[in-house]
Amino acid sequence: MNDASPAAPAADATGDTIADLLLRLREAREAAATDPFGDPVLLIALAISRRLDDGRLDAGAVAALIARIADTAAGERARRLAAYVGLDRGAATLDALAARLVRPDPQDSPVPFATYRQVVERPRFAAVFTAHPTFSLPPATGVAVAAAASGAEFPAGLSHRPATPTLTEEFVQAVAAIQRGRDALDALNGALLRAARGVWGDRWQALLPAPVILSSWVGYDTDGRTDIGWWDTIGLRLTMKRLQLQRLAAQLSTIGDCAAPIAARVAQAESAVARQLEALPQQPAPEAVQAFAGVLVGERDAALTSPRPLLDLFPEAMARAPDEAARLALAVARAGLAAHGLALAHTHTRLNASQIHNALRQRLGLTASPDDMASRRGLLAAMNAALGDVVTQPVDFGALMAEQASAVRLMMTMAQITKHVDASQPVRFLIAETESGYTLLGALWLAKRLGIDRLIEISPLFETAEALERGDKVVEEALRSPFFRDYLRGHGRLCLQFGYSDSGRYVGQLPASYLAERLKLRLADQLKRHGLSDIELVLFDTHGESIGRGGHPDSLADRLDYLSPPQARAALQKAGLRLREESSFQGGDGYLLFGTAELAAATIARIAEHAFAAPSAEPDPIYAESDYGADFFATIRREMQVLVEDPGYAALLGAFGPGLLDRTGSRPAARQSDMGGPARITHPSQLRAIPNNAILHQMGWLANTLHGMGAAVAANPDAFADMRARSPRFARAVAMAARAAASSDLGVLRAGVDTLDPGPWLDRAGATTRPGRREELMDVAAALERLDLSSAVRRMFRRLQADHLALRSAWPELPKMPDRLVLLHALRLALIHRIWLLAVQIPEFSPRHGATREALVRGILQLDVERALALLAEVFPARPDPATGLDFHEPAPAEGGASYAAEHAALFRPMAGFFQLVRECSAAIVHEVGAFG
Repeated sequence: MNDASPAAPAADATGDTIADLLLRLREAREAAATDPFGDPVLLIALAISRRLDDGRLDAGAVAALIARIADTAAGERARRLAAYVGLDRGAATLDALAARLVRPDPQDSPVPFATYRQVVERPRFAAVFTAHPTFSLPPATGVAVAAAASGAEFPAGLSHRPATPTLTEEFVQAVAAIQRGRDALDALNGALLRAARGVWGDRWQALLPAPVILSSWVGYDTDGRTDIGWWDTIGLRLTMKRLQLQRLAAQLSTIGDCAAPIAARVAQAESAVARQLEALPQQPAPEAVQAFAGVLVGERDAALTSPRPLLDLFPEAMARAPDEAARLALAVARAGLAAHGLALAHTHTRLNASQIHNALRQRLGLTASPDDMASRRGLLAAMNAALGDVVTQPVDFGALMAEQASAVRLMMTMAQITKHVDASQPVRFLIAETESGYTLLGALWLAKRLGIDRLIEISPLFETAEALERGDKVVEEALRSPFFRDYLRGHGRLCLQFGYSDSGRYVGQLPASYLAERLKLRLADQLKRHGLSDIELVLFDTHGESIGRGGHPDSLADRLDYLSPPQARAALQKAGLRLREESSFQGGDGYLLFGTAELAAATIARIAEHAFAAPSAEPDPIYAESDYGADFFATIRREMQVLVEDPGYAALLGAFGPGLLDRTGSRPAARQSDMGGPARITHPSQLRAIPNNAILHQMGWLANTLHGMGAAVAANPDAFADMRARSPRFARAVAMAARAAASSDLGVLRAGVDTLDPGPWLDRAGATTRPGRREELMDVAAALERLDLSSAVRRMFRRLQADHLALRSAWPELPKMPDRLVLLHALRLALIHRIWLLAVQIPEFSPRHGATREALVRGILQLDVERALALLAEVFPARPDPATGLDFHEPAPAEGGASYAAEHAALFRPMAGFFQLVRECSAAIVHEVGAFG
């Protein structure tokens, strides 16, 4: 018998500290409910700072706290992801969905085969993978989150901070997600084929189901990017072709001898594409491009430029197949090939309207601005005349190398792709900031000039509030041209793109979705007026994963219905229009929905359920009582527009917000100055939309979803409660605000505002007993006085506070920020305070590279720490001059080569360490909120 006592459980100092801090925070928050002058977040930040002072905590212990919280938050994010896509249901619903399509009434006869064929062969939905800068997780951590959502344990010890991805890394992540998406599409198409086989006998073998397709613009999007050369785009498009061929080869390899002729031709094509890729130049050197052109053109027939030769081999293979399983596998492989052509996904490319205008100025001498209303009619007439006279010009790689206009260069790149890589599927040509029909006509002229007008789908992007309000007028200007109408009839569809980032940040996310919905309905009426009601209407909603950028938080089904409300779909159907919906999955965050086979299968199943759902016949009160809805959203818009113009709002965003963010894409969050710090942000437009939204997450106040709600609800609280209870459309919209409230806290925001105020620092200086601390605190206060942000930010805070108090009065059950997220904000605030206390101890130095000590401290107050430390390493070298100690054969001065090792040990290295921990906190907050930007 063993009499030894059981071993005591190992001490968990990190867990105990977190539990103690959370207890103190809860007590402080409860006390603040009755003490309006209490500040629980600053109180906990001060408590953490004092523990650092007295040695109860050190940087290593704080790092362990943050890592533990981040791991926990990542695990909970994974569980939310699983629930979001309905992982518990997975793809098990596909067979039932297919059966309903065959026999909508289980007690009645099946629909005619021709009807079923029309239903399943027309693309109804496209999932579009984009390279927006939302790669907020290291790839390994993203894989772990997806695996945890699918049932695995989230491992401890992974990094949560992103490394800035290269274009190749973005492409690799996108391809992995698309591959899993294609596997899920095969399962969907297999269910549709099996359902047909059970009713119509061998006729099912003629079906090419394609109700859901995948698209990508990763590597093809040049709007705001200068790091993508035409050779990169062609190389990535060739890679997508090779991946499609490899995918097809893998599918055929398990089927047997009947597929051997197809497999042999696929192998020949894949080998030819490999040789084309091997010849691809890394830079546009003339000799290298000449050699590449020779291989691309010479191998074109072997590599195939259309899937037709492969598709023609399938009927015989299916006739020779040994059993139904082999025939079904062949039919599934054929469907994926027919739907996507010689690419893993359809191709989208994007550029800016100004690039089109510059090209037209060079080619046609049209110097007037389309923004000038006085000259717009003349511009449109001139453009229409040019379309009547355009003469197609040939394109070769020499012309592509010589071309300077970026729009023409991109068009030429698409011409070479459609000529030498694949012409079976049209390329979507997205134009950002389209505000005039002149832009669309100009793009058509360029396409006709290069002979690719039948191969590209020109699509305007409506994103600003102004564009969403007058987008129908933009399209109307283009539709007046007979050339544009003929172009649409030739393609059989009109493609339109709607953005939710800029519109959401300027007028509020809820009004933005309302404006987009109204525009879609007006555009449908417009097509009818121009005799185009027989064409397909493609509506591409380009939203992010966060609520501030249009990603509904409750479920994927809610997200799809939020972007495309059932009543709006019903109105389009009633108008006789065929609708294709498209939705973006942006950057690393959006790819998580395809992060495992199980997640991808569930995501595609939910998309298919949405795509095949009959529009609701139930009337929604928000449409019947449209005046209330219009007034509600107009009030939010008005309040948000006033906030955006408030100098304090820009001051809050720019104070130290950009410094809280790691780069998650190829572009900086804001323009930089040359004088030792980030440029002062005087308007939100100086920030890009994704960093703008990310800063709001990090500051603990999701203004672009919450602000203005108080004024809108207070105008008629009873009507608000009634509409929220009765209207699914309205309830789904205000659920966005509820989720925003769960990630927002006035106390957290107030603590950030107080941190920018010299007053609390002087209060601390008066209370401290720590030797030397009083002077440091007073120096921080003086530096903040010079920064001069506090008064404007405090005025703006009162605006936010008043609106939110009105909202909580009318909606008392509105969620609150959980304690763990509040603790993260407090932890990070304590770290920022430590950085500032070290900053004011930097010794004086003579100006270096135009930067003074005062400018350097100002930059550190705005958390431009890495650049400041790089300059300090030059000003105060850690090592003495390498010549120190050498004998130069004559008397030397008493001191040879100063070393600033003490400053590095006491100031610079701790500052760098604390700043890394600040960014670790930010990464954990991304997990808590659920998305970046």
